[in-house]
Amino acid sequence: MNSGSVEGRAMTIGEFGRRAGLSVKALRLYEGSGLLPPAEVDPSGYRRYTAGQLDRASRISLLRRLGMPLAVIAETLDLPDAEAVRRLDRWWAAEEAAAAARRESYTWLRTRLAHGDEPARRYAVHIDARPARKVATLHIEVDQERLVPEIGAAEWEIRRHLEDQSAAATGEHWVIYHGQVTPDSEARVEVCVPFTGPIEPSGRITIRIEPARLVAYAEVTRDDCFYPRITQAYEAVFQHVRAAGLIHTAPPREIYLDSWDRLAAADPFVHVAQPFEG
Repeated sequence: MNSGSVEGRAMTIGEFGRRAGLSVKALRLYEGSGLLPPAEVDPSGYRRYTAGQLDRASRISLLRRLGMPLAVIAETLDLPDAEAVRRLDRWWAAEEAAAAARRESYTWLRTRLAHGDEPARRYAVHIDARPARKVATLHIEVDQERLVPEIGAAEWEIRRHLEDQSAAATGEHWVIYHGQVTPDSEARVEVCVPFTGPIEPSGRITIRIEPARLVAYAEVTRDDCFYPRITQAYEAVFQHVRAAGLIHTAPPREIYLDSWDRLAAADPFVHVAQPFEG
């Protein structure tokens, strides 16, 4: 192919942007984040791109339109296609869960405003002795708006590490709340995935033993696992612990029985739990 053809020659950032459907500002952002560096930068600072980069640029543009964060895009693009599909599916499931939670919150609030207070949902509180478990964990700082997708992303990151190391894990996992997450303030939460096998920590992922604990818990279905309705389960658990004179021994947690996309709407999905003694 001769050097004068469009496919064979380097393109300026403006020309490449027009062909890729991206602005110069977006291309500079993707360069700065390491997603799409130019093929070459001459001594004068002019950037040149090649036609071979158009497919990657198109994928980045599409993922950004879906709302995927740059860090997750970087992970996805660097995976083989089969693994990238799994990563995309997990991220999309988390986004759909977040959208469903927002939709349910809207419906709950609208019903209260239009027809009066919704009758309080009653949750039975149970006691369970949970054994010590080896867990891989990841800490994140997050507010209410990004809670569901960030938890999903953290869980996937942990599970990918476990799979890479041939560890055995089930769908069960839990989220420990080390502070109060609200729409207006961030707090630290810890995503934990139990596993078996000889695994080492890596990057943000730590390995520890979660001690054996007594927990008081309320079981919540998948359809009721959204804010603010889930707060009724928390209230039931806290009232039970307080009335029984029990002592908190660890932060509250949500123990997920399986992945969102594997369960039906009315299936038990999460145990809202408070560790205690006494």
